[in-house]
Amino acid sequence: MAKTKRFKIIKKAMITILILVGALLIGAILYMQHPKFGKAPSGQRLERIRQSPHYKDGKFQNIHFTPMVSEGYSMTRAAYDFAFTKFPRTVPTDVIPSVKTDLKSLPITENVLVWFGHSSYFIQLNGIRFLIDPVFSGNASPVPNSNKAFKGTDIYTVEDMPDIDYLLISHDHYDHLDYQTIIKLRPRVKQVVCGLGVGAHFEYWKYDRAKIIEKDWNESVKINDEMTLYTTTARHFSGRGLQRDNTLWLSYVLQTTELNLYLGGDSGYDTHFAEIGERFGGFDLAILENGQYNEGWREIHLLPEEVLQAAQDLKAKRVLPVHSSKFKLGFHAWDEPLIRITENNKMLNIPLVTPIVGELVNLNDSSQRFKPWWEELR
Repeated sequence: MAKTKRFKIIKKAMITILILVGALLIGAILYMQHPKFGKAPSGQRLERIRQSPHYKDGKFQNIHFTPMVSEGYSMTRAAYDFAFTKFPRTVPTDVIPSVKTDLKSLPITENVLVWFGHSSYFIQLNGIRFLIDPVFSGNASPVPNSNKAFKGTDIYTVEDMPDIDYLLISHDHYDHLDYQTIIKLRPRVKQVVCGLGVGAHFEYWKYDRAKIIEKDWNESVKINDEMTLYTTTARHFSGRGLQRDNTLWLSYVLQTTELNLYLGGDSGYDTHFAEIGERFGGFDLAILENGQYNEGWREIHLLPEEVLQAAQDLKAKRVLPVHSSKFKLGFHAWDEPLIRITENNKMLNIPLVTPIVGELVNLNDSSQRFKPWWEELR
């Protein structure tokens, strides 16, 4: 009798667990129908993707073999660390310093850059306005309030942006392609430039197809007679929702008769930096990711020491380290990327461009210097 009762209790518990798991799965499936997850490429767009030399076996491939986790690490360990391991100082206690520059009032003749934290920034060059990987929703995740911006970093909104001539997207991860921001930007954007397949998201989000320029690696967009935008290689991955690597990740080169800028996007270290440096003859400024790294996934994100090596490969005169100081996506202390790159740069003395959020960077003034603002914060 006791065994029968115990069996009934166990059976009831198992049924309850199965119902809960089923409800969670159904809820997740329904949630993933939200437009924020975008749309997979199809039709003519997919046919074009299949013609790319970088698309093989049903997905885009890096130049060299690129594991998601490095040798000696595992996805299980990574998932456990994200869920349960506590790492010190990953979020600052203090407010990150910032300044609210009025972008709409900037004289159109000024060649400037304004960093918004992480990998979002604005460039005004020769009268053309560019906006790169903007994230103004205050969250770097498809789950609301799950990865909130650090205090002080989220001072800019879409309403603060002037009309944008070219919106550049390096890849479709949530910390670079933010649904809420992109929807609000729609009436302000004249052209979108992105990797192959990423245009499917924009078209799904009601952007005019005629405004979307999708490019493979080693292609170009002529801005005018004195300015060209080139799409160049990166070593990373892509994907929203459950499908991975069905859209292409990019870096960019923005070249005028006077200036050569490298806009890096996300990338692990590889031979492409030297190849790009050789092809374009060096850069006045290289914008390189320096944050959210880990030895366990170093093939897809640069370590601070590799940022400096990449800068040398690119023959960069100045380096702006980004991908830090706004969101917690890695396990390192929030200020470690800037501390490490500064320490390791003492032997090289490459001028580091380290503005606070919103500070004007003069693209024509290579002598401009910046304070180590992170040293005063906890």
